[in-house]
Amino acid sequence: MPKKNILFLCVANSARSQMAEGLARHLYGDDAHIQSAGSQPSRVNPFAIEAMAKLDISLAQHRSKSVDDIDPSSVDVVITLCAEEVCPAFLGQTKRHHWPFPDPDPKGQPLTKEATLERFERARDAIQQRLIAEKKALLE
Repeated sequence: MPKKNILFLCVANSARSQMAEGLARHLYGDDAHIQSAGSQPSRVNPFAIEAMAKLDISLAQHRSKSVDDIDPSSVDVVITLCAEEVCPAFLGQTKRHHWPFPDPDPKGQPLTKEATLERFERARDAIQQRLIAEKKALLE
């Protein structure tokens, strides 16, 4: 069976889609080619890097990428991860899934470092559970 090409999308490609990319690469291994991107790429959030490091998954070499730089013919499945924002569109003939996860970035809310990291860890764990539950369907 050919390898599936999966693209995770959110707005900034800084947290949810980056964590999903790292988790999917770890969980799916050579069974899939994994990418992530955003409609308004920024930088990989340091809290996403830290939350993933706790699972021994490194995002240190990741960078935020624009959805405009993704070749539509290189994607079989698109998974959008936005909840409260408008998700980016992907112009390609692909299977589409929407997994609405709240943005873990507190965006100016006065939270401690520990409370912020906890939000990222909750998002990471929810994405991981969904990736495990959907693995068979995504790779078919």
